Amino acid sequence: MRIAIVAVGRLPRGPEAELVSRYAERATAAGRALGLGPVEVVEAEAKRPGPAAEAAALAPHLDGAHVIACDEHGRARASRAFAADLARLRDQGVRRLAFAIGGADGLAPQVLDRAQARLAFGPQTWPHALARAMLAEQLYRAVTILAGSPYHRD
Repeated sequence: MRIAIVAVGRLPRGPEAELVSRYAERATAAGRALGLGPVEVVEAEAKRPGPAAEAAALAPHLDGAHVIACDEHGRARASRAFAADLARLRDQGVRRLAFAIGGADGLAPQVLDRAQARLAFGPQTWPHALARAMLAEQLYRAVTILAGSPYHRD
């Protein structure tokens, strides 16, 4: 199952972008034997500001995918439950999974309506650069949980 983090905007070079890249690469390498990956990061540029334009920029990257919207009103998942969700989707035959991350105003209603699920990173508000890094790390963590690696400790 191919996995994409599809986010509005581009991260400037810096520690957040480096973390996202590092964890996506680790998840890709560790997930290969499990049928998970590659994990790619797609940065969608909106032609205008605002959620509607951002939704239009995200749309082509979400076509044909099982979409999980990263949204503050979504469901927070423990790491083991998140890993089990990924394995279940893979085992159900989902070929492409896309996590959508919106801009400063969140995801437009049409993206939220299109999503099969919503994922929250807890009750706090996080900068979008950190949300990308946290999602990439959780994808890596999920792969290591499924592989039986000692990376995750309960």
